Amino acid sequence: MTHVRFCGAFIVAACLAVPAFAAVDRPECVAPAQPGGGFDLTCRVAQSGLASQFDKPVQVTFMPGGIGAVAFNLFNTTRTDDGNAIVAFSTGSLLNIVTGKYGSSTEDDIRFVATAGADFGAVVVRADSEYETLGQLMEDLGSDPGSVVVGAGGSVGSQDWMKGVLLIRETGASPRDMRYVAFDGGGDAIAALLGGSIAVYTGDVGEMVPHLEAGTMRILAVMSPERLDEPFADIPTAIEQGFDVEWTILRGFYMGGEVSDADYNTWVEAFQAAYETEEWATVQHEKGLLPLNLAGDELQQSIKARMDSLREIATEAGLIN
Repeated sequence: MTHVRFCGAFIVAACLAVPAFAAVDRPECVAPAQPGGGFDLTCRVAQSGLASQFDKPVQVTFMPGGIGAVAFNLFNTTRTDDGNAIVAFSTGSLLNIVTGKYGSSTEDDIRFVATAGADFGAVVVRADSEYETLGQLMEDLGSDPGSVVVGAGGSVGSQDWMKGVLLIRETGASPRDMRYVAFDGGGDAIAALLGGSIAVYTGDVGEMVPHLEAGTMRILAVMSPERLDEPFADIPTAIEQGFDVEWTILRGFYMGGEVSDADYNTWVEAFQAAYETEEWATVQHEKGLLPLNLAGDELQQSIKARMDSLREIATEAGLIN
C-alpha cells in the first residue's frame, strides 16, 4: 500500500502502527464445524497470521453442520455479500461440492480468497513391506487390483479414498475394482497397516513424521507436485517416479459470491501481505501445514482446475453421473 511504501525513516514507527487493511471493521473467520478440528485450525491460522493486517483481531466463530454444508448454504443465501467474513474450507469441501453434498450451489457461487497452507497425500506401507518402490505397488494394482488391500481414515468418496482411486486409475485399471477398507480415522488405519490388515495406507504426509522417526513405516511416494522440504526431502514424488498422481490437501478461505470487489480485494491483499512475513511462516509450521500461499485470481484458477479434475474422477468412480 502506498502509505507504507512512502514512509520515511523518521516516521516508520508511526506507519507500522497503522493497520494496512483497516477497511474491514469486524473481521471474522467462520469454522464450519465444532471447535477442535481442521476448520478450527484453518481459522486459527488466519487469526494469528493476519494479526498485523487489521485494526481488530480476526474473531473465530463456529457453524457446525453437514461437514461444512450449513455454512456453505448460509453464505449462498443470507450472507452472500458479507465483506467482513471468510469461511474455512478444505479439499474435502471441494469434493462435497462436486458430489452434491452441499446442495445445488457450486464453486461458482462463492469467491475463493486465499489459502492457509497445505498438506499432501502419501502412499505408505510398513517398513518391512514387500513393496520397496511405488512402481512395484502400481504393477500389482494394475494387474490385479483386488490383491492389494488399501485402507485409510475415510469412507468411500472421501479424500483418502480418492487418493487410492487416483493410483488405480493411473495404472489403467478401473477405480471400482479397488479393494478399500474404511476406518474411523487415520490412527485406526495406521494401526491396521502395522497389524497387517491392510497393505497400503493412503494418508497425509504431515501426519507421518513420528512414524518415520520410529522406523515402523515407509513412504513410497508423496503426492505433491514437487519434492517437499525436510523431513521429507528424500522421499520421491509419484510424478518423478513416472505416475501422474497428485493430491494437494488445500486449507483456505472463501466468501459469499456477492461480496464487493473492494471487500474481496481487502482480504486478498491482507493475505498477500501476511504471506511475506516470518509470522505467517511460523504459524503455518506450528499448525502442521506446509507452505502453499495462493490468493485472489491465482487461487481461483487453481480451484477451477482442481474442480474439473475432481468431477472427472468422481464420474469415473461412479460417485456422480
